[in-house]
Amino acid sequence: MQLTDTHCHLDYNKFDSDRAEVIARATDSGLTRMLVPGLDLRSSNEAVLLAESNPSVYAAVGFHPTDLEKFTEQAFDEIRELVHHPKVVAVGEIGLDYYWVKENDKRAFQREILKRQLQFANEINKPVIIHMREENDSWYGEASVDLLSILEEWIKGLSTLAGRPGVLHSFNGNLETAQKALAMNFYIGITGPVTYKNAEQKRDIIKQLPLDKILIETDSPFLAPVPFRGKRNEPAYVRHIADKIAEIHLKSPAEIAALTAENAARLFAWGD
Repeated sequence: MQLTDTHCHLDYNKFDSDRAEVIARATDSGLTRMLVPGLDLRSSNEAVLLAESNPSVYAAVGFHPTDLEKFTEQAFDEIRELVHHPKVVAVGEIGLDYYWVKENDKRAFQREILKRQLQFANEINKPVIIHMREENDSWYGEASVDLLSILEEWIKGLSTLAGRPGVLHSFNGNLETAQKALAMNFYIGITGPVTYKNAEQKRDIIKQLPLDKILIETDSPFLAPVPFRGKRNEPAYVRHIADKIAEIHLKSPAEIAALTAENAARLFAWGD
C-alpha cells in the first residue's frame, strides 16, 4: 500500500532528536511522498534542505498568516528564489487565520499578503496550500467569507493552474464552503480529527466529498489521529486517516491510499 502525507512540519524542533528515524518509519509504513510546507523564510529554507536530503520529501515555501511579523520585502524576494528549487512543488502554507489574530488591521494585512502570494503562485504556475481558521474555531464565519472571495477573484486570472489551484489544508469548514472550493477545482485536505469520537459532523461532510478531490495529511506534529491522540503526530500515522476515510466511503484502505496518492501526484506534479 502506497501512502502520501501532503502536509507535515518535519522541520519543527519536536523532531530534532529523531527526525531521521521518523522519516524512516514513514517510509517503512509505505509512504512514498511527504510534503513539508514553509511558514516563513527560515522554515521554508529548512523544508527545502529536508527535501534535498531525503528522496521521499518535498517542500512548499511561503508565509503563514500567523507568522507575518517576519514578512519583509527582502524575505519575500528570497522566497521567490527558493521556489525554483526542483523539489519545491507548491506555495504555502498561506491563508487566513482569524482564530489567533483578532485585530482588524492585522487581518487586513493577512488578506493583502495572501493576495500577493496567490499572484506569485500564478506567476510560477505552482499550486497553493491554504490555511483557514475561524475565530472560535467555528465551522463558518468571516474567515470563510473573506477566503472564498479572495480565491474566487484569483481563479478568474488563472490559465494552466486553473485545473489544480491548490488544497484547503486540514479542512474545518462547513459543506457549503467545501462545495464552493471544489467548484474552483481545489482539493480538500483531511487530517487526524476525522478519527475522533466527537467528529461525526466532520465525517458527514467528508462522506459527501468526491474521492478524486481528497488528500490525506497528518499536520505533524499536531492533530495526531486515534489511537495516538494527544501525542506527537508523525507521517507514519497517516495510515489511520486513510483507514477512517475508507470506512466513511465504504472502500478498502488500499483503495483510499491509491486514490489519495494519485490525487497528490496530480496536484503537486511530484518530480515533474
